[in-house]
Amino acid sequence: MTAGPAGEPTSTRSAERPGRIEAVGVRHYGRWVAVAVIVVLVAMFVNMIIFNPVFNWPFVFEVMNQAPVIQGLFVGTLLVTVLTMIVGIAFGVLLAVMRLSDNPILRGVSWVYTWVFRSIPRIVLLTFMGAAMGLIFPKGIALGVPFDWKIIEALGLRGDWRFATFDANTLFGGFLGAIIGLGASEAAYMAEIARAGILSVDKGQREAALALGMKSPLAMRRIVLPQAMRVIVPPTGNETIAMMKDTSLLIVLGSFTSELFYQVGAIANRTYQIVPSYLAAVLYYLIVTSIMMVGQAWLERHFGRGFGARSTRAQARAALAAGAGH
Repeated sequence: MTAGPAGEPTSTRSAERPGRIEAVGVRHYGRWVAVAVIVVLVAMFVNMIIFNPVFNWPFVFEVMNQAPVIQGLFVGTLLVTVLTMIVGIAFGVLLAVMRLSDNPILRGVSWVYTWVFRSIPRIVLLTFMGAAMGLIFPKGIALGVPFDWKIIEALGLRGDWRFATFDANTLFGGFLGAIIGLGASEAAYMAEIARAGILSVDKGQREAALALGMKSPLAMRRIVLPQAMRVIVPPTGNETIAMMKDTSLLIVLGSFTSELFYQVGAIANRTYQIVPSYLAAVLYYLIVTSIMMVGQAWLERHFGRGFGARSTRAQARAALAAGAGH
């Protein structure tokens, strides 16, 4: 019998050691039941959409290949989404900068604008623009100095210094009205998103840029906003997808017919093929949303470089470089 390191016999220590543990995994019967239920439901759903004659898949693909439907997809859905987001992002960033300004007037204007347009549902805003703007401006919307104001006439000023007049019904009831209405609404949401992104950047970044001689607008454009994009891009991608779907609300603008949902609705009303007609729009929305999600993921990776944990590829390159150095 030999003594162990602690002075006690080896045989005694070996006898006290436990034997091999036969571990038995926990049985997750609930998971298997859930999987079985999901498989049955998926099988029922697939069987329904394939063999239920109401879907009429040949007519679905026929609707998707109709020229007015394709034009509505590219003009009323995609083009309106792109132009609206350009207006919303540009104006939203401006509102965010105004909200963060030291000027109380600029802060107040930005807050009131955001409050008003976040409070009004988009379908209500578009309906109001299409129906009421012509009544509010019966003589049209003029650009210039309106000397027909009573208070200005009281000062003895006369004449017409307006150089252009636009019909309100034409301006707010068609394609341009869609851009104005949706863009004005989106700017209110983008203002809050951009403000959150700007606030996420350390104040020392801007102070360092100003100390180097940069003007405040240049520091905002070159230093603060590029770093804020990491926070701005994900919700902006969600807003873009939501805006693409909200283009279906343009159906309330009676004079704007080059829109996907309007066109499939017209086919449904004309042919009485309700389900396959609207299913064509559903498929187009699914396709466009999937493409947008891929683009959003790429942008998030692009603007997220240098933040958080490095990617596996970057870690592998670092390991190879460290090994080459020895």
